[in-house]
Amino acid sequence: MKTKILVVDDEADLELLIKQKFRRKIRENVYEFVFASNGQEALSVLAQHPDTDIILSDINMPVMDGLTLLSKLQEANPVVKAVMVSAYGDLQNIRTAMNRGAFDFVTKPVDFTDLETTMEKTAQHVQQLRETLRAIQENNILKMYVDETVLNVMARPEFEHTLMVSETVQASVLFVDICGFTSLSEVLPPADIVGMLNTYFDQMVKEIIAQGGRVDKFMGDAVMAVFRGDFHLDRAIDAALAVRATVQANEYTLPDGKRYQPQVSIGVNTGEMVSGNIGSASLKRLDYTVIGDTVNVSQRLQSVAQPGQVIITESTYELVKESFQCRPLHEVTLKNKAQPVMLYEVVA
Repeated sequence: MKTKILVVDDEADLELLIKQKFRRKIRENVYEFVFASNGQEALSVLAQHPDTDIILSDINMPVMDGLTLLSKLQEANPVVKAVMVSAYGDLQNIRTAMNRGAFDFVTKPVDFTDLETTMEKTAQHVQQLRETLRAIQENNILKMYVDETVLNVMARPEFEHTLMVSETVQASVLFVDICGFTSLSEVLPPADIVGMLNTYFDQMVKEIIAQGGRVDKFMGDAVMAVFRGDFHLDRAIDAALAVRATVQANEYTLPDGKRYQPQVSIGVNTGEMVSGNIGSASLKRLDYTVIGDTVNVSQRLQSVAQPGQVIITESTYELVKESFQCRPLHEVTLKNKAQPVMLYEVVA
């Protein structure tokens, strides 16, 4: 990988000397040099070459000296590292340079073998710094796509060696669907549809997170969330009621001036399920999720719920009847279920 080096010195013959001493490395595209005659000019050159890795700077220069340049580098380019190359190698100058952020100090007359070793060491440090910053940026982007709970699991030391290991857990699952949203795609531009959908999703996610839930996935205009730990069922239903209230309180004005009043249909179920990474380790495409009959029933409850309803089964009702106001509805045969299921609506 090529290292770009900015040399800052007012000695007119130094540029030629540098090019002669490092001509093979320049020819092999290992080093690329740019030059400036003082600190002020160096800042301009640095702005033109933001990919600069190293600055080799003298101290005593007109217009702006090297120590002043050092004090401005953090703002100009926080990644680049400076090596001071000066005949003023007394302890005071060295300490001042290091306190202002110099990576190293080389005295004149220059030992070019020592200078090259210093340049290589500095270049390695800059490369590591760039990789760290890139990892932080990638991690911040990853957080936009992956739930924080999943990231915490991924950070465990044993995670890589247990990618395909699953566990059976007791949890509650919440499915939320925005009713009638598909029909809006026929009258609204795609950009408006995406913007509206993201707005409603953001409202839902805030309520889910507030109750300690983990957003498992977004599916078209639907959301799946999982609740684990103490009182997971109560928290899932509290989240469902909060999502319903929040979404229904936010109308949307269509381009023709009509008002769109959003409604959600919600299914909540609780019980045993399998949690783990589902997918292909070879393809490196995995989904950290939960599966099982409990999850399937939750989705099917949502599919039979009417706009504005939060639907649970009779077995779930027996667990929460003292905590929530519910009303019986009717029996229904859910998809792929042999026996009919008695439905209850959570009112409040």
